[in-house]
Amino acid sequence: MQLAQARNDNGERFVLVIEDDPTQARRLDDVDSVLALALTALDRNVGLAALVAEWPGEARIDAAVLSDQGRLLAPLDHPDPAHLLVTGTGLTHLGSAEGRDKMHRQMNEADQSEAPLTDSMKMFRKGLEGGKPTGDDFGVQPEWFYKGDGGIVMAPGEALRMPHFALDGGEEPEIAGLYLIDNDGAPRRIGYALGNEFSDHVTERENYLYLAHSKLRACSFGPTLLVDELPDDVQGTSRIRRDGGVLWEKPFISGEDNMCHSLANLEAHHFKYAQFCRPGDVHVHFFGTATLSFSDGVSPQPGDVFEIDAKPFALPLRNPLAKDATAPVPSVKPL
Repeated sequence: MQLAQARNDNGERFVLVIEDDPTQARRLDDVDSVLALALTALDRNVGLAALVAEWPGEARIDAAVLSDQGRLLAPLDHPDPAHLLVTGTGLTHLGSAEGRDKMHRQMNEADQSEAPLTDSMKMFRKGLEGGKPTGDDFGVQPEWFYKGDGGIVMAPGEALRMPHFALDGGEEPEIAGLYLIDNDGAPRRIGYALGNEFSDHVTERENYLYLAHSKLRACSFGPTLLVDELPDDVQGTSRIRRDGGVLWEKPFISGEDNMCHSLANLEAHHFKYAQFCRPGDVHVHFFGTATLSFSDGVSPQPGDVFEIDAKPFALPLRNPLAKDATAPVPSVKPL
């Protein structure tokens, strides 16, 4: 079961359920958000899938057409963007350290031998050794970063905008976990979505300590939210389209079979912090990737379109790239 949020010609929101065929999505009656459904499931103490299965609504709509028309929204949002937090983890996938290590590796000019392991490779190896604990034990903590609040989330089809000072705007095809904190402060997973975490890899390459700066960018996820469990092996494709053709294309993989951390370990190391367990908040947490066009020397340009698709997600995620015009940096004034 997958859920999507859309808007009609009058600007009214509605929720769709996709079982198998996105051209035959079922429109739910009298509900305008997935968050409202999740809150109702909590109030009734039932699972979200069971609630949706019994929710009234028989009208059928072609979700693929809505996607082409740019009428699908992010599949989870919050009426107050400050209560939606976007975060992520890196170096979580098998092979994910290769591109990062190339980015930060230093060579000894005298004999061309490799310098000691970069911090990226050390972090990756720690994940290989202890990222999938058994039982209730904590595993090795992953790399973690903050991206922003709900204000940085762009809907499917909406442009991912580089700030005017950005040095790069590169895709990161990932799976994101979507969560709601219940009234007792416990994180409740609503589901999973395809995501484009979108980062500035040139800034990051300049110095690894600029990683935090490189992540303060827009992102997108969706168009659909998978309510079921994520398959252990997710196979997809990431591509960049330019002027009607494919500029770059590469398979990407995710799911625990292709990761050096378990999803439970990534979740545990995020929600162990009390500030991330505030009742009513929504969290979007990106799980990382091993596939970047940047690693292949590709430099996306404004007007290019990022496209990410993978089964079991019913629809691809597409976002064009844009860049903001130069603007003055706000000056700080004494009060």
